[in-house]
Amino acid sequence: MHILSKISFFIVFLTTTLPLLGQQVISGQQRQQVSRILNTLASDSMRGRSALTKDIEHAADFIAGEMKRIGLVPYAEPNFRQTFYLDKITPKTQYAVINGQTIAPEHILALGDHTPLHWTDKERIKIAKIGSGEDFSLAFRAYSQSKENVLVCVDPSFETYFTRFKQMLGGAKFVDEQHAEKRSIVYILTAQTPQTFTVDSEWNMQKNELFNVAGIIPGKTKPNEFVIFSGHYDHIGILPAVGQDSIANGADDDASGVTAMLALAEYYKKKNNNERTLIFIAFTAEELGMYGSKYFSNHIDAEQVVAMINMEMIGKDSKFGPNTVYITGYDHSDLGRLMQENLKNTSFKFYPDPYKKQNLFYRSDNAVLAANGVPAHSFSTSQMDKDPYYHTVKDEVSTLNIKNIISSIEAIAIGASGIVEGTQTPSRVEKLKD
Repeated sequence: MHILSKISFFIVFLTTTLPLLGQQVISGQQRQQVSRILNTLASDSMRGRSALTKDIEHAADFIAGEMKRIGLVPYAEPNFRQTFYLDKITPKTQYAVINGQTIAPEHILALGDHTPLHWTDKERIKIAKIGSGEDFSLAFRAYSQSKENVLVCVDPSFETYFTRFKQMLGGAKFVDEQHAEKRSIVYILTAQTPQTFTVDSEWNMQKNELFNVAGIIPGKTKPNEFVIFSGHYDHIGILPAVGQDSIANGADDDASGVTAMLALAEYYKKKNNNERTLIFIAFTAEELGMYGSKYFSNHIDAEQVVAMINMEMIGKDSKFGPNTVYITGYDHSDLGRLMQENLKNTSFKFYPDPYKKQNLFYRSDNAVLAANGVPAHSFSTSQMDKDPYYHTVKDEVSTLNIKNIISSIEAIAIGASGIVEGTQTPSRVEKLKD
């Protein structure tokens, strides 16, 4: 961009965002920081921030540098990282012989433990069957929850179902150390009732080091009560080229949310009035299955977490128009209503999630803590039903509404003020039953 164009952009940028309370909630300098951080995270130099590549380290280091600049205290490791490991597991060989008949590999689906498997009829392996006329999906789900090794023979009449489930479940997958399975279930498409059998299965395993990036502002009088502000900093990396562009920059998804998280960290650090401890965290591996937030959430006492505000794609106007954000799981706690009370003198509005059929409440980084009773919600403006740039190389800063990001940051900053200052406590979410 030409230098004069840049100057003109910033003049418009700094003067056209409407203040929420008759004054700017965040300063002009902080607004420039918002633009700088967003453009850096979504730049081509970040190469799409894929969690399983070295590219993610560049983004992590940048976020850690911003946390250090702001004056946050590292949450876990001195470099602001929270490191964990994720295994990528890919099928290598799957072999079975039932009553002397060799089974085609496409008719074998092994789930569960991913250590090398060798079963024979000489061992105590439970044999089960999904027979013709049964509810395949119901039976499959029941056997998959077994606590012991099971060999399940599936009637050939279910070949279409079997093929579909193998396509969904039989490819590469990711397993964190905490949730590695200790038993195996092997499904075989066959009309045979096993009298003799041999089943072998092996996987290739690649261990990956991953890391969230997190810092805190310690609470003054309630240091053991936590308020979390978060977004995920990974995206999907390099895609097949569209024209000459192959980098999925992830500007909205979710550089916008991470930018907001850092802006809020700087805002609250300058305010210096937080009675509760504030945790600011950029999650990794959301795109792979929310593994970063799962690790974080499983290593913090949910009872100490007062609220979690997770920002997921806030770069465009929501379906409700400018100065609006919707909150997933709005009715599961009164967090949204409390925050709206603090914005009663403004034009900003928090709405319930309009896409309830998509179950977004349990599909983002708030999910594990919400399941454990925390008023943990995702805040978004994404129009899920008609975003042509989602997960494409076109998700770039030029497609975003910077004013919308600023207004959302300001609304969350003021909306969460009572929770940060310890004068408001949102109701708990009903815990999910096991």
